Amino acid sequence: PPPLVALVLAGGMWGLARVAPSLGLDFAIRVPVAVAIALAGLAFDFSGLLAFLRQKTTVNPLKPERATSLVTGGVYRFTRNPMYVGMLLFLLAWGVYLDCLPAFAGPVLFVLYMNRFQIGPEERVLREKFGAPFEAYMGEVRRWL
Repeated sequence: PPPLVALVLAGGMWGLARVAPSLGLDFAIRVPVAVAIALAGLAFDFSGLLAFLRQKTTVNPLKPERATSLVTGGVYRFTRNPMYVGMLLFLLAWGVYLDCLPAFAGPVLFVLYMNRFQIGPEERVLREKFGAPFEAYMGEVRRWL
């Protein structure tokens, strides 16, 4: 599941931060910046989740075939994957907090992994299930931001 992927990457980022040199950012600056980025991530996550719950469709990313409706309103007008954007922002916030340049490989790996192994397969299922409306939506709204 995507949250597990993000958690594993966060652990790897922490490990890198233990052995790689610090960027030297002041703690008093990086903590508020990290908190602000994390709060933005939380907003994306909850907005996406609430939109799915309002439409009474599945939130299980491992079972996209269970989707009962195509959610295109709210935060889904800006990104097709707000919950994944939220996880990415959490990883970016963690990287800022860790103050370690190599740790930023985590968010990059997250995007690459999600595009290949999660979002691509989800899009194939949704394309089959919703057809032209999903194709039109893909043409109007970006995958990330």
